[in-house]
Amino acid sequence: MFYFQDIIKEVELHPKYFGRKLTRHIEEQIQKEVEGSCSGKYGYIVVVYAFNSISQGRIREGGGCATFTVNFKACCMRPFKNEVLQATVDVVNKVGFFCTAGPLKIFVSNYLIPEEFEFQMAEEAAFVSSDDEVRIKIGCQVRVRVVGVRIEANDCTCVASMKDDYLGVVAIMD
Repeated sequence: MFYFQDIIKEVELHPKYFGRKLTRHIEEQIQKEVEGSCSGKYGYIVVVYAFNSISQGRIREGGGCATFTVNFKACCMRPFKNEVLQATVDVVNKVGFFCTAGPLKIFVSNYLIPEEFEFQMAEEAAFVSSDDEVRIKIGCQVRVRVVGVRIEANDCTCVASMKDDYLGVVAIMD
């Protein structure tokens, strides 16, 4: 789920950036450090879209660098249990398949795929329905429900299911 979050972060800047463009350098440093990163507290930080405040710098003893406290708004993505996501299948093997929804990595076990699907290794690995009409293969879009989330310091992964109503293959990309 995407949401907006106020975040406070400290950034350290070298004295060579002290000057008329100090604020711009601080904002660029924050964007470079946090955009596209994953934090255990906020999930994936997609983009920084506004800066609320930048504190007066504190000079660090012995080095000359200054530390600034920056308050900014960011668009974040964090999965929640029972959330329904649309994802693209990346890897298919006999134990299940891996897919991605934006930066989020999702695993769907073969136990969480409906019983009508069976793994086949013909031209390419795929889960094929019993009537041979629907194939879960690399590149197809699937709709899944998150059943478990593991958020670590710098990574977030999910386990998902396709066993509920309105879940499954949405589109096949060739």
